[in-house]
Amino acid sequence: MHKLLALDLDGTVLNSAHTISPVLVKTIQEIAEQSHVVIVTGRHHVAAKPYYDMLGLTTPIICCNGTYVFDYASGSVVSESSISKQNAAEFISISEAHDLKMVMYVRDAMLYSRKRPIAYMEALLEWSQTFPVEKRPNIQKVDDFHHEAQKTEFVWKFVVEGGDIDTFANLPFVKQNFNGERSWVDRVDFSAAGNTKGNALSTYVQSLGISLEECIAVGDNHNDISMLSAAGLGIAMQNADETVKNNANLVTEKSNDDETSLANLLRELLL
Repeated sequence: MHKLLALDLDGTVLNSAHTISPVLVKTIQEIAEQSHVVIVTGRHHVAAKPYYDMLGLTTPIICCNGTYVFDYASGSVVSESSISKQNAAEFISISEAHDLKMVMYVRDAMLYSRKRPIAYMEALLEWSQTFPVEKRPNIQKVDDFHHEAQKTEFVWKFVVEGGDIDTFANLPFVKQNFNGERSWVDRVDFSAAGNTKGNALSTYVQSLGISLEECIAVGDNHNDISMLSAAGLGIAMQNADETVKNNANLVTEKSNDDETSLANLLRELLL
C-alpha cells in the first residue's frame, strides 16, 4: 500500500510550457484527499508557490534539491541544511575568478547579477511579473553577491553557468563542501554537501512514520535519481534520459507534454 507520493515539478508535473494539465491537477488533488502528496523540487519555494497553489496542497514542500523543507501555511522553514556564510563567500569569490555567471537562492528570494544576467533568469523574472504583486515570486537583480550573502538568514543554493563549469565543479573546495548536480548543458546547481532529494525524502517520511517502501516518487532529471532510487516505487518520465530511466522501476508511456499519461498511471497506482 502506497501512502506517500513525492513529485518533482519541472519536466514532470509541469509541461514544456511550464503549466500543469487540468487532468493532472484534478488527479493530484484526488490523490491528496487520501494519501500524503509532497512536492520535491530543485526550485526555491517562491518559484514553486504558484504551482503549489494550483494543486491546492497543504503539505510542506521540499526545496532546492533537499536543502530545506518549507511550510507555506506558517511561512516558516521546518528544517534546513543551508550553505554556511563562510563557504558562501568563498564560493562566490571562486566562481567570479572563473568568470562564471551565477544565481544565488537566499531565504526568500532568487538573486542574479545585474551586470551579467542569465537568460533563463530573465525569462523567470518576466514570468514572475505576470502575477499580482502580493503573489509575485521574489526574483531580483543585484550588484554584489557578497553583500547579499552576508545579510540574508540562509543561503540555500547557487546555480552556476559557463564554459569552465567542469573545472570549477572539480576544484577541491567545491567538491568537499558542495553537492553539484547538473541542471542544464552548461549549468550546475550547488547546495551544501549531503543535500539530495533522496536524503531529504528519507528524513521527511521518517517524521511521518511512513517507510520509503510505502512511497512513490516521480521525476525526470539527474537530481531526481536519489529520490527515485530511495522510494519503494520510482517512476521516470518518458522525457528523461536513459540514466534516469535506468534508476527507476517504471517509465511513463509518454512525456510530460502529454496531458493524461502521468495522471492515468497515478490513478492506477493510488486511486
